[in-house]
Amino acid sequence: MTRILGVDPGLTRCGVGVIDSASARTVSFVDVSVIRSPADAPLEQRLLTIRDGLNLVLDTFRPDVIAIERVFAQHNVRSVMGTAQVAGIALLLAAERGLAVALHTPSEVKAAVTGYGRADKKQVTTMVTAILKLDAPPKPADAADALALAICHAWRGGDVALEGETDAQRAWRAAVKASRS
Repeated sequence: MTRILGVDPGLTRCGVGVIDSASARTVSFVDVSVIRSPADAPLEQRLLTIRDGLNLVLDTFRPDVIAIERVFAQHNVRSVMGTAQVAGIALLLAAERGLAVALHTPSEVKAAVTGYGRADKKQVTTMVTAILKLDAPPKPADAADALALAICHAWRGGDVALEGETDAQRAWRAAVKASRS
């Protein structure tokens, strides 16, 4: 069993979704939430709020791997900067804990979950709800996107060694996995 944390980085709303994957196509829901930071707070306080929230999720659910949305260029530079800063926090926390990291593009996630790389948010949410057999769609969209990232990783990365994973990260992941057995 592999526990996967999906992180949809955002400065105002950072989606975090946790799933377990027993095999390449068998996933089960564990938890989903959104870490929020007030738009009127100073940037450093917003980043601290998100860091604290991610630490809480990491401490509570102890994932084996973190799947993060790969930041891509957008027309809104301010938005992409906040997204990149939050992604950096998730990457740093993973490195501090020796966790494997996988970066997935939005189109890769959409293609994995819906079969179409240009699917809209509603289609992604519908498929996440169906795949995880949820009673209701996760809201807001950031929550569904975080679960979609985790599902994408389970279906495309699974339990195999990740590109760029160090021997120490592999050993740490194996030890965490063994402690759950």
